Amino acid sequence: METTEALILRNLIYNEDFARKSLPFIRTEYFIDSLQGILYDEISSFITEYNSLPTKEALHIELEKRTDLNEQSFPKVMSFLSDLSEEPADNEWLLNTTEQWCKDRAVYLAIRQCILIADGNDTKLSKESIPSILSDALAVSFDSHVGHDYIEDAESRYESYTLKEEKLPFDLNYFNKITDGGLSPKTLTVLLASTGAGKSLAMCHFASSYLSQGKNVLYITLEMSEEKIAQRIDANLLDIKIQDFSKISKSDFETKIKRLSSKTHGKLIIKEYPPVSAHSGHFKAFINELKLKKSFTPDLIFVDYLNICASSRLKNNGQHNSYTTVKSIAEEIRSIAVEYNVPIISATQTVRSSISSSDLNLADTSESIGITHTVDYMFGLISTEELESINQIMVKQLKNRYGALDPYRRFTVGIDRAKMRLYDVEQEAQESIIQESDLQQKPKDLKSKFQTFNFE
Repeated sequence: METTEALILRNLIYNEDFARKSLPFIRTEYFIDSLQGILYDEISSFITEYNSLPTKEALHIELEKRTDLNEQSFPKVMSFLSDLSEEPADNEWLLNTTEQWCKDRAVYLAIRQCILIADGNDTKLSKESIPSILSDALAVSFDSHVGHDYIEDAESRYESYTLKEEKLPFDLNYFNKITDGGLSPKTLTVLLASTGAGKSLAMCHFASSYLSQGKNVLYITLEMSEEKIAQRIDANLLDIKIQDFSKISKSDFETKIKRLSSKTHGKLIIKEYPPVSAHSGHFKAFINELKLKKSFTPDLIFVDYLNICASSRLKNNGQHNSYTTVKSIAEEIRSIAVEYNVPIISATQTVRSSISSSDLNLADTSESIGITHTVDYMFGLISTEELESINQIMVKQLKNRYGALDPYRRFTVGIDRAKMRLYDVEQEAQESIIQESDLQQKPKDLKSKFQTFNFE
């Protein structure tokens, strides 16, 4: 009976359509027999170099050139080559069979590698890399998409222009205006603010809002405990001040939770990791675990916050500078958004010199300006004594990959810190902010109602 390996190898020689579709996904290490792996190496090298399928004669000549075949192994590999015959096979079945073989072999090899790492026999990788290794193996698949043909795919492109994109709307008017209706899948949004300005508050508010909309929300925290994040969301959704939780009775609390659960079919999962201990590999493994154990698939994800994650690609040994490390983290977090087709919201700190500033720019991003190269949306949260006195916080658009920064480069939202809540303010205040932004390049004797704020 023909083995799967033999089936694959003979079709790589005689079936060009199969070879073109499967070759990018087959690895030499997948072959149990090392001689079959050597034969695959020669087939793959020939197709890559000459853009055509090799003949048995060509493979014979190439195999003779190899220095890793001796008097015993050379006749064996040649015997195996001569036994490969041209027999027709259904292409769809063949591709499915090969894909499953690749998946099975990838998982098997990943498990073996993880055992070596766990036993301390792999000096190059740490135990923290195990979730990422397993996740990558489980993700092996044949991607049949070969790119967008500009001319031939014009009709589908037009349909995409006229098709309304599924977005997750904010509950705040101006955030919807600047994002054209809400957050898009496969995007990374980062909030930039100084310590205490309201990064976590804003993320807890958005998480509360999306839960109220019936969405499944995953909140990953590396800064505060699961209970503290849950308390902030309780304050927002149950309309309780943070300082009043010690006063509320258990029955009143349970009544509020029951009333809330009757209004939404969404779920909120909060997962805590110690700072700088978890990376994208851990997050992906947890998302897959939630799907398996709780039938939970997130509609969006919060990561609180980006700078205190670890990188799955860089070992945490202090050899990498902050620019490289944090940029790598941002890229890995955004890859989760793409892989799982969800928006992700995270945050980052400003540099120390911007703590009391009434304006923010991209250059105020702490540790790594590389974050700004990766994100899709970046919003600065600005808090000053004047704004605090009227219970407001200013939002400044710093990056918008899918829209213009003007005319709503700056706007304000109300803030209720006791109840961890943001809210829309009067239109008159917004118009004053917009007018002030427009006057930046005009003579200095032109004043606005918000002349105390330095927006330059």
